[in-house]
Amino acid sequence: MDATARKLDDETQLSRISPYNGEVERQLLGAILVNNETYYRVSDFLETENFFVEAHREIFERAAQLIRAGKTASPITLKTFFPAETRMADMSVTQYLLRLAADATTVINAEDYGRTIRDLATRRNLIRIGEDMVNIAYDAPVDMPPSSQIEDAERRLYDLGELGQYDGGFFSFSDALRDAIDMAAAAFQRDGHLSGIATGLEDLDRLMGGLQPSDLVILAGRPGMGKTALATNIGFHIAKAYKGEEQPDGAFKTVDGGIVAFFSLEMSSEQLATRILAEQAGVPSSEIRRGTIDDEQFAQLAVVSQEMQSIPLYIDQTGGLTIAQLAARARRLKRQRGMDVMIVDYLQLLQGSTKKSSESRVQEITEITTKLKALAKELSVPILALSQLSRQVESRDDKRPQLSDLRESGSIEQDADVVVFVYREEYYLKNKMPREGTEEFFKWQADMENVAGVAEVIISKQRHGPTGTVDLQFEADVTRFSTLVRDDYIPQRLD
Repeated sequence: MDATARKLDDETQLSRISPYNGEVERQLLGAILVNNETYYRVSDFLETENFFVEAHREIFERAAQLIRAGKTASPITLKTFFPAETRMADMSVTQYLLRLAADATTVINAEDYGRTIRDLATRRNLIRIGEDMVNIAYDAPVDMPPSSQIEDAERRLYDLGELGQYDGGFFSFSDALRDAIDMAAAAFQRDGHLSGIATGLEDLDRLMGGLQPSDLVILAGRPGMGKTALATNIGFHIAKAYKGEEQPDGAFKTVDGGIVAFFSLEMSSEQLATRILAEQAGVPSSEIRRGTIDDEQFAQLAVVSQEMQSIPLYIDQTGGLTIAQLAARARRLKRQRGMDVMIVDYLQLLQGSTKKSSESRVQEITEITTKLKALAKELSVPILALSQLSRQVESRDDKRPQLSDLRESGSIEQDADVVVFVYREEYYLKNKMPREGTEEFFKWQADMENVAGVAEVIISKQRHGPTGTVDLQFEADVTRFSTLVRDDYIPQRLD
């Protein structure tokens, strides 16, 4: 665009009037002054800044202060809060307030008027963000990459989207009851009779009822326990089981499994894919990396990779994300492609997004867990967040983790709906091998046989269910968890 065209475009922009409706603002303010109960119809979602006319902002703010204090807001009581010489639309304050009250029609339309004012304010904010984007793009500093401007614009748009939501408030008990019955009916009809999303591990699903929407599930363990492998197994099973059903409006509704977002802050997407490939093909990932597989194994990898092509599992491998950036990316995926489950590997690699949180690590983790829980509720999806455990576990004889072992902040335990620990006795026992041929060696050997390939999944906290321990089979070479079948287990006979 040349300079002349740009100048004409700028003049066109300047000639436009910001969208607002002064008459709707006057009608709503008049209704509030006539009947103060009108204020409570709009106070849930309408803010002072949403009014375009400066005088209307002042009137709404002062009226709100009086009403919240239990006093009457009327033209007579409000006028005392303005200087006597104040003019509004070439009228005195008293005249203007009396005119508002006299011209008010009915309180029935108050909520619609309030939403109109809010929507127009949102449009003005969109214009402001767009203008800032254009101006910054023209005059960006040399050291400001375009990616920084894109992230800033995304953040402002998502913030605006959140502020634009005004569907909160109270639900009647009958509405809540209907939702509970719908959930129970869906669980009854779903395979496995689960109210949540199946993890693919039957014993774990039996204890948890699957992954529940809006839950923050913390999966914790010491290094080497297999927590990333367990999260990967669960995420892949959910994505593989995905089935969608087209709705009358053209949107797709998940009827089984789910679309999975995997934020891998530690491993690359290629490493994660190799793990999943190894687990599904039954080929050790170490052999895949070293290229020591045979023709049959390679053919198996090719077949499995073909089957995995269409699975809705999305991986974000960006390291050092702030909790605000993670939330923005999750919202974007939810809007563009859908999302039913979110996995974060792992919690301590996220960063806080506020200045206060950077002052101490405990405050930073508190902000992260609080916002993860809020995000789970906002998107109505379960969030499975992995967490490290403190080293104090290693100093105990019994190294099974406890809630107090959660690293760096008690807020992890407080904000989580479910806390799950992964523990493998085999990991610790194999490093304690006594000298061969001794009595201690034979005892150690017997103990190793009992715990070899066994992982304990300990549910230490669950808001809507029991706590307990589930034993799973763990194949370390292919990083695969599965239901444990013991020698003393006799399947039910089918005649």
